[in-house]
Amino acid sequence: MRRPLNLLLTVLLVLGLGFGIYVSVSGQLSARSIVVVRGVIGSEKEDFFRDPEVIAALLKDKLKVEYTKAGSREIVGQTLAGQDFAFPSGVPAADALRKKYKPAQVYDVFYTPIVVASWQPILKLLAANGLVKVQGSYGLLDMEALLKVMEAGTRWTGLKDNAVYPSSRSLLITTTDVRKSNSAAMYLSLVSSVLNAGQVAQASDLAALMPKVAPLFLRQGYQENSSAGPFEDYLALGAGKTPLVNIYESQFLAAAREKSLPEGAALLYPQPGLYTKHVLIPLTPAGQKLGEALLNDPELQRLAARAGYRTRDAAVFMSQVRTSGLSVPATLLDTVDLPSQEVMEAMIVNIEGQYPK
Repeated sequence: MRRPLNLLLTVLLVLGLGFGIYVSVSGQLSARSIVVVRGVIGSEKEDFFRDPEVIAALLKDKLKVEYTKAGSREIVGQTLAGQDFAFPSGVPAADALRKKYKPAQVYDVFYTPIVVASWQPILKLLAANGLVKVQGSYGLLDMEALLKVMEAGTRWTGLKDNAVYPSSRSLLITTTDVRKSNSAAMYLSLVSSVLNAGQVAQASDLAALMPKVAPLFLRQGYQENSSAGPFEDYLALGAGKTPLVNIYESQFLAAAREKSLPEGAALLYPQPGLYTKHVLIPLTPAGQKLGEALLNDPELQRLAARAGYRTRDAAVFMSQVRTSGLSVPATLLDTVDLPSQEVMEAMIVNIEGQYPK
């Protein structure tokens, strides 16, 4: 009986070793099939790429993303050797990268409006001064009227019936550093159009336009390099630091989903408004695979909507917004177009030249 038993044990041992080798080899092959995709992203997209569900969805598509962060204008100026993709915010930066690297295709993955984060008491104060129309939990910000007030150098104490924010600070919208960050460049595009009688700024308009536009940035004082900075101040420090801060709608919606909005937080939509596209620029075939996955994988599109981004499926976005308890416009009807990349760069360089050396 002992020999058959030993033979059986030997067979089982061999089978076990074989199975273990199979599992090990198949695991190694599976790991090798994962494509590591390296790139540079705008900081506002970091939370999306850090989301465990996004990471899992990308792994199902055999992709693992590794990234560094930079301001969108900084991304354009970087040497991207060794990178598979660049993912700035905004069409101007994307166009500059497209012209520089000439990819066969770029990917308009998602988009988000420029908005102003504020507070319910501030919203009501601005409404009482004819600068905002209240629409439920959010407000529509009359940019033409507001810019007249800001151009006049009005201080918060100069607003009528102001008992909620009696600050002697100038009434300005806080932005990031326009020399480095796309969210400030989008605000620049918006105000340049409003101050140009609603027309997209052309090179011939800049001599008359820039003396009105530049002070809106120069009078702010210190500015952060990326959109994450002023929004973090908004969340942590309240109205005393940032009564009005220029951000992406996606940032506000993501904070609402995570239950991290402070009490009394309010969202203002500039009228006219402006959409920011988040365009992925592939630099290698691996970057192209990532662009295709982000654009075409329904799960990744759903997760983008959950992160606050608007996608091609408006119904998916609105269903995700409802889970956050907020109400937002389904679409922005009154919007402006962007100036050309050359005009945008000329405006930024003009402002850059006026900063203290």
